[in-house]
Amino acid sequence: MKLSIIGAGSWGTAVAGLAAGHADTVSLWAHEAEVAAGINEFHKNPSYLSTYELPLNISAHASLENALVDADGVIIAVPSIHLRATLHAAQAWIPSTCPILCLTKGIEQKSGLLMTEVIAEELGNHERIAVLSGPNHAEEVCLGSLSAAVIAAEHDDIAYFFRNALISPQFRVYVSHDVIGVEMCAAAKNVIAIICGIAAGSGLGDNTLALIMTRGLAEITRLSCARGGEAMTCMGLAGMGDLVATCTSEHSRNRMFGVAFAQGTSLEAYQAKRHMVVEGAAAAISVSELAKQLDVDAPLTFALHDILINDGSPEDALAQLLERLPTSEFYGIA
Repeated sequence: MKLSIIGAGSWGTAVAGLAAGHADTVSLWAHEAEVAAGINEFHKNPSYLSTYELPLNISAHASLENALVDADGVIIAVPSIHLRATLHAAQAWIPSTCPILCLTKGIEQKSGLLMTEVIAEELGNHERIAVLSGPNHAEEVCLGSLSAAVIAAEHDDIAYFFRNALISPQFRVYVSHDVIGVEMCAAAKNVIAIICGIAAGSGLGDNTLALIMTRGLAEITRLSCARGGEAMTCMGLAGMGDLVATCTSEHSRNRMFGVAFAQGTSLEAYQAKRHMVVEGAAAAISVSELAKQLDVDAPLTFALHDILINDGSPEDALAQLLERLPTSEFYGIA
């Protein structure tokens, strides 16, 4: 079996290592030719997880055609802002029946489409598309740290195809049918993680962080239910699990950006220094747009949007949030 992975960032690299335990060959597409060359020569990604030694049955390519030819399954791990363009370039080499697993998290701006919906528009046959999410930092997964994820797909055979391709004693994989719920959790939790980082960087305490996470989870659940997801999914690995990991870990680029932002670092400077996309910054725009389209109350998302996009201050955003009178704890959740 050959598995092809589009995207050689941290998560694509770590998942390549998981897939190598089951597939005969794993073919990894890297946007930068020097990254592909480094992987092939030294079996290490020179730009991401650079100390992680990749299994020998992984090869890398700067050509989408070479990476995708004869693939039995395709795993997509590119940043959300580059997803559509990358798929458009790759569509000629992905057969219409080839199973696809989406690792990308986000909501497309303006269209409000989830990442699997963008994939379906570009590649067709939505029934063969699955999504994976959970509390997984690539830095720990590649070390064999005990982790878990959920794979959601409309059809069991697609979910179990990818579960069997990635599962190990150290990486537990559960399955679900709630594609929308898993994707909504994956996209919206990055927004909450940035807010937690801003709070931590501003010197606020654990009580405040717990407040942000729990009210953030309620906000995510309202959005997910309005979009067609199941409330229970938000209590699982893709929801609460990923939210806790993303809001508390030093490996979380979203939380750490929030900390740096509170201390005076701009989004542009942070991304340039870390060579990583802060998905939560883009999600602040797309989730805010979606919440307004669906008429869902999303005060935390709206506050971050005002801070990042409209140059509002965290102090003003906090003051506006504190002016709200608390009501029923689980309002707006079906």
